[in-house]
Amino acid sequence: MSRYVRPYGDTTGDGMVQTSFTLPIPFGPKADGAAQQLANKMGMDPAMVVHSHPIGDDFTFFVVYGSVKHIVDMDDVKVVEREYPLLTPSEVNTTLKKVLRRKLVVVGGCIGTDAHTVGIDAILNIKGFAGEKGLEYYRELKVVNLGAQVSVPELVRSARAEKADAVLISQVVTQRDAHILNTQEMSAAFREAMGDKRPLLVAGGPRFDPLMAGELGVDRVFSRGTTPGEVASYLVHAMQEKKGVAA
Repeated sequence: MSRYVRPYGDTTGDGMVQTSFTLPIPFGPKADGAAQQLANKMGMDPAMVVHSHPIGDDFTFFVVYGSVKHIVDMDDVKVVEREYPLLTPSEVNTTLKKVLRRKLVVVGGCIGTDAHTVGIDAILNIKGFAGEKGLEYYRELKVVNLGAQVSVPELVRSARAEKADAVLISQVVTQRDAHILNTQEMSAAFREAMGDKRPLLVAGGPRFDPLMAGELGVDRVFSRGTTPGEVASYLVHAMQEKKGVAA
């Protein structure tokens, strides 16, 4: 892999990118000109408005294609690498039975005002996501799905009542960084209520950055595209570390 890379459009290293956005301007030639000016200020030169259409009377949606001069230094790219193997459901069940000698208890839900359970349901419900069955399918997992708009005190109470090993929270639709504030409130509440005996705290949602775990006060952050198998494999890995068992 090359250390330095540029976007690829028509030819290698030509820097061509495509972006889309909406401006609060009525559809027409002046709107296209405004979109091109914005693209130029974003560093696209030349920039071409390849598509535009009105959204109501006072807004226009644009697709712009153009070249950027920026170069990516791969040595500066920071991500969270998966440090544990992906396990099959059978391997998850076998390992948990050996390590815990009981079912691992998972409590999950959407906290705050978020009413969209699609994310947490994809991970917890047996129907699963991306061809993988959810955590309810795993024989050695006990799953408690609290659903949507769960308050932090309710989540803490449920986790304590169920003697949860792990708490999974989801934030899908958020505004003004509510997903960050809600998660920080949640982690602080668990620290205050349980201290070092708190369960594993796992946050997930499309706007989360996996690098934010420390800032959020949680043990793991999963972003878009995460499958139930990845979460189950992480829980096994975390339980093995907690028990001091080699993988």
